[in-house]
Amino acid sequence: MKYTATQFKSSTKKNRFNSIFVVPLLCLLLCSTTYLWAQDRPNVLIMLTDDQGYGDLGSHGNPYLKTPNIEKIGKEGLEMTHFFSYPNCSATRAAILTGRYPYRTGVTGVTQVDHLMNTSEETLAEILSKNGYRTGIFGKWHLGDNAPMRPTDQGFQEALVHKGGGIGQAAGPAGNTYFDPILEHNNESKKYEGYCDDIFTDAALDFISTKSEKPFFTYLATNLPHFPLEVPDEKAEPYRKLGLHEDNARTYGMIDNIDANVGRVLKRLKDLGIADNTLVIFLSDNGPRHRRTKNDVYPGRWVSNLRGTKTSVYECGIRVPFFVKWPTQLKKGQKSSTMGAVIDILPTILDVCDIKAPKEVKLDGRSLLPLWQGRPIDFNDREFITQMHYGPTVFKYMHFAVRTQKYKLVSPHDDPHHILYQPKDEELKEVLANLELYDVEKDPSERINLAKDHPEIVEDLLARYENWFDEVTEERDAKGIQRIYLGSERQPEVNLSQFDWGGPRVLSKNDLGYWRVKTEAGTYKIRLSLPPSKVDGVAHLKYKDVHLTLPIKKDQKTITFNDVELPEGRGNFHAYLKFERLATGPVFVDVERLDL
Repeated sequence: MKYTATQFKSSTKKNRFNSIFVVPLLCLLLCSTTYLWAQDRPNVLIMLTDDQGYGDLGSHGNPYLKTPNIEKIGKEGLEMTHFFSYPNCSATRAAILTGRYPYRTGVTGVTQVDHLMNTSEETLAEILSKNGYRTGIFGKWHLGDNAPMRPTDQGFQEALVHKGGGIGQAAGPAGNTYFDPILEHNNESKKYEGYCDDIFTDAALDFISTKSEKPFFTYLATNLPHFPLEVPDEKAEPYRKLGLHEDNARTYGMIDNIDANVGRVLKRLKDLGIADNTLVIFLSDNGPRHRRTKNDVYPGRWVSNLRGTKTSVYECGIRVPFFVKWPTQLKKGQKSSTMGAVIDILPTILDVCDIKAPKEVKLDGRSLLPLWQGRPIDFNDREFITQMHYGPTVFKYMHFAVRTQKYKLVSPHDDPHHILYQPKDEELKEVLANLELYDVEKDPSERINLAKDHPEIVEDLLARYENWFDEVTEERDAKGIQRIYLGSERQPEVNLSQFDWGGPRVLSKNDLGYWRVKTEAGTYKIRLSLPPSKVDGVAHLKYKDVHLTLPIKKDQKTITFNDVELPEGRGNFHAYLKFERLATGPVFVDVERLDL
């Protein structure tokens, strides 16, 4: 926007008055307006929730919830009623930030090595940062806690996040809760006061409000309503009074908190005068988690008549809320039933910002902007493929879905977290013989299996899946599992947790594993945090040709290996304890390089 000062034709005295008062006033207005309009490109805001299902909205028929602020985004813009994610946290986040199927990026699951995104991926934050954007993440990252996988390693200039997949999980710190949590601010641990969702929102608001000539990309990825269900009591109490199961009351209280904070964000954009020039996207990462009681799934969770839950490739596991607004470019109150997916977010935002995608990157998603603006676009024959695994080895045909606008091919599994081995031939034949096909336009609840009636459609969608699996797996295997860096200048002190380890006993009992690392040659101090023990034992440290031991006394809490010389290289870093011959893992391992 160009500004020109008004030319005044008056007396010398009047001109002197203008010089003294009007010119400074114009300068003040120009300075403040520069904050709002200096950038030609729009601001970008993504608000992502964690385990909020399609039915967890008032506008989707939920009889208990009111979510006016979330729904306001759609009323001021557009709702995509058929938008799809992956069935778990990390995979969806990788897809959003890369525009690529998460299997290409190395992400297949939510813990151990399954969630470590390959550092060669060029993220949305990196692309926008290179093109003059301020970039900030607030909340959940869940793509690797150590270098070179942290948010600040992947394009975010400002980062306030929790570790791992959730506060209170094995990634630590031990004893962390949603209230007054310890969080990572630009890779430094710090204790905060308040409720986690409010803390993340406050930080995002501060980032949005920072005066700058640069546009911003704000990624507000709350960890709500993910387990554990910790929420201010006043938020859950209204739902208890409705007679809901305690878990539901807490979940809905968390969603109520989310909605209130969405309202705060929208108000701040309006108060700053930048709402018209800001693209706002709201979505969830996957369907709702259902905790099973002794009898059955706890009652009362509204799922909009969709089948499945989080981790399922049925609709309720992958169909998520999606609202978008961009007041200067999108008409109000639109609804679209055209299928969109998380892999579409990056190419859409680049289109909105008039930024070309890196030539060397193969994007799987497509820009949705023409669809949003009512321009001609052909999405009729596209497919979106989901699959979920646990552990570093992926298997063809297990727990996948191929969804088009009309049909969906499903290979379900009751316990996808424990698909540990490739099925034998007879079991695999049974899996392929029992593939399910649904006309999801006519049967969104996936109740009528049409596989026997339309074998030609099954064969077509199966072939698409097979080609997809071969392609993404080949790319994933060529890159290998992303390793944690030890001894690098960017992170001289590394905390290794059970959340990031691998190995056979991780998959079965989760009590002994190792870390895949890349080391710099140097001198290290390595401290193990020990689990409780009533007997004496021995601590072991093993990496390549290094194998050190130290005695442990019963009830000892930590043990330190000093002046350890580690070689440069790649390998499996072992730290374990032996009590009466049985090996088990430490709670944490702190690795500090001393000679930098």
